[in-house]
Amino acid sequence: MPTVGLGVYQNEECAEACKVALQNDYRMVDSARLYKNEEQVGVGVRQSGVNRNNIFITSKVWMDDFGTKRATAAVADSIKNLGFDYYDLYLTHSAHGGKALRLATYKALLDAKAAGLIRSVGVSNYSGRHIEEIRQAGLEMPVVNQIELHPFCQQKEIVDYCTKHGIVVQAYSPLVRGAMDDPVITKVAKKYNKDAAQILIRWSMQKGFVPLPKSSQPSRIISNGQVYNFSIEVEDMAKLDALDKGSKGAVTWNPVDVP
Repeated sequence: MPTVGLGVYQNEECAEACKVALQNDYRMVDSARLYKNEEQVGVGVRQSGVNRNNIFITSKVWMDDFGTKRATAAVADSIKNLGFDYYDLYLTHSAHGGKALRLATYKALLDAKAAGLIRSVGVSNYSGRHIEEIRQAGLEMPVVNQIELHPFCQQKEIVDYCTKHGIVVQAYSPLVRGAMDDPVITKVAKKYNKDAAQILIRWSMQKGFVPLPKSSQPSRIISNGQVYNFSIEVEDMAKLDALDKGSKGAVTWNPVDVP
């Protein structure tokens, strides 16, 4: 799995963004059925000239399609939309619906994996308690848990659970939806001669997460990927870590506590 991916939420015409990202060394694109752009991702991949086998593509089943039959049909439709015969990763988008529906949906994704439509199965917006249901059911554990993650919302209990169980943590909204003017962030950015977005992405990487910054602007897409030529020093990581506000720091729906 690549270390940084392009997020395409709220970008229904994302083919150009995908093409630019892939032509500038990104190798992962994160989509979802909710985003209504799976077809555009496929177009961007084909326009990029990069071999499909070298690209890691993700989608997610939305709660309207939870359950065995609906989730199975959703995966098939996602494959049709993408225009390629498999997804590298497919997630349940949230833990809504209760235990029985969560497990039925997850099992449907595992069946799709067995059928060769999905290379790996994961979850999104799951707490450790939700993932425990999967473990206790004796099912294959998720490869990924994708959650909101940035210095203001560090979800430490969930991260600790995932680390303990070998689950990769992907970070959505790593750029705090553009709210990057905190003086601590801007001061650290100035020290390293980087922009705030690059600092936040690098922070995420050094925490062991896989950040998924989103942008539709080619210049921003390119600069967001230029995060491999520096490291944030320990004392500056600590300053960023100290910004954590727990769940109050969330800038998205962050439904990790649903029953």
